[in-house]
Amino acid sequence: MQYNHDMTSRPDRAGYSGGSGIALATRLVETGHYIFTTEQARQAAAEIGIPQSSVAVTLGRLAEAAWILRLRRGLYAGTGRLPGGVDVHAFAVATSLVRPSAVSHWSALSYHGLTSQVPRTVTATTPKKVMTPSMRGQAGEHDRRKGKHLWRVAGLEIEYFKVRPDRYFGAEDVWVGEHFRVSVTDVERTVLDLFASPRTFGGLDAGLATLEEHGERLDLQKLVEYSLRFGSKAVPSRLGWCLEKVGVRGPVLEQLRSHVGPGIQVLDPTRVARGHRDGRWCVLDNVSPGG
Repeated sequence: MQYNHDMTSRPDRAGYSGGSGIALATRLVETGHYIFTTEQARQAAAEIGIPQSSVAVTLGRLAEAAWILRLRRGLYAGTGRLPGGVDVHAFAVATSLVRPSAVSHWSALSYHGLTSQVPRTVTATTPKKVMTPSMRGQAGEHDRRKGKHLWRVAGLEIEYFKVRPDRYFGAEDVWVGEHFRVSVTDVERTVLDLFASPRTFGGLDAGLATLEEHGERLDLQKLVEYSLRFGSKAVPSRLGWCLEKVGVRGPVLEQLRSHVGPGIQVLDPTRVARGHRDGRWCVLDNVSPGG
């Protein structure tokens, strides 16, 4: 997945096709800075003899001519228009805008081949409070959809999910393309999110379907350990009930059962809280037919 930028809407400045601006942008590409800060641009400028006083103006004009893209204040991305340049992967944009963050939820499900859906929005998790441009009133109402504040940049829509610092775990660094190494939740953490935040996925059916179709790929012991580490009463109950539903048996279920309760958790929070109580998993079963 890569962003699309409209180069027809911005006038090309001939003065930057072979001048100091392109020299600066090319130097950044040569040193592997496909996404870079103003400070990194200043360092590159010093290396090729461009005055520090002109760096900010140069970056602004490069962005105006669509040689580079401004992601947010002080952060830029190169483009495939530059000599040796490439369009930056959407995951790299998302994880660079907010640090630390990891691609997660629908985007991670798609990356790991756990869904056939191609998400329109890039989704990522972070322990950091995110302030999107729409929250600052810098974007129109079209930047909000269904009550969500999405970060719109470079033709992308990015949604960040904030978690407590102790719940920010289970990510791995992976290569997306030749040039970009990004953080993505691993398979088990990606599946865990189906049970930790079923509302995000439209209900518990997504979790059940994933277990049924891809259960053989999962390290169940790791998934169970993640569910206990998450620190939620509802997650072990939901996960255990669903694992049993798809035919899993053995020690992993007993490990989960030892951590459920007290109290009754609603199995699927997106459905009406009506059904029978399953005392083994301490859930209100509002999923089973006739429950």
